[in-house]
Amino acid sequence: MLAMQSHGSDDARPPILIVHGLFGSGRNWGVIAKRLAETRRVVTVDLRNHGDSFHAESQAYDEMAEDLAATIDRIGGTADVIGHSMGGKAAMTLALASPDHLRRLLIADIAPVAYSHGEGHHALIAAMQGLDLSGITTRAEADSALEADIPNPAVRAFLLQSLDVKERRWKLNLPVLARELDRVMGFPEVDGAFEGPVLFLSGADSDYVLPEHRPTIKTLFPKARQAKIPEAGHWLHAERPRAFEAAARAFLDG
Repeated sequence: MLAMQSHGSDDARPPILIVHGLFGSGRNWGVIAKRLAETRRVVTVDLRNHGDSFHAESQAYDEMAEDLAATIDRIGGTADVIGHSMGGKAAMTLALASPDHLRRLLIADIAPVAYSHGEGHHALIAAMQGLDLSGITTRAEADSALEADIPNPAVRAFLLQSLDVKERRWKLNLPVLARELDRVMGFPEVDGAFEGPVLFLSGADSDYVLPEHRPTIKTLFPKARQAKIPEAGHWLHAERPRAFEAAARAFLDG
């Protein structure tokens, strides 16, 4: 079972399930989850090979979708789902394979297509694997040690949320993620379509969801709508949390 964190309560409506992206965890979504939980039950999860969830030998989308389906069964059988990046692809796979588990679907800055960002992700994995944790006693020491290979402080801060300093280990299953990265960058061959309401919410400064992706999106998700958050990139929920929250609340309460 996936590790999960629950906020708020609501007996009248299905819970909101939030699914993080590559190298992330449910805790990345804590601020958004707590604010949405003012009126709904909100559950965040750690995907396989991430956070406090189990390690496995695969990061395939059909398996991640099965993990999510099992989680939704635990929390009531149906959910509104928010998925970001890799988590968005897992959520889309779930919607196409098991539509009865979802009422509404919000996909944050990703499309159901293959991407070519793998080289940069491989570099991040190599940097994390190359960090000598034997002498690390604080997160600040780890941050300083990673600076040469990962100059962007925001990226380092994000990755270091998955470092267990006390145990001197990464919670991420880095060997498997490195091996499975091409699969993560892709999208599975799927049949059928999800007929429920879907919102593709993108950062206006991001290049992850492009006009040429729209035919594929509409084929798989005929009722899909698209919207952009101004002055936001791929990490739109972290860069513009209030705008993201407002858009999510308006769509999911619709």
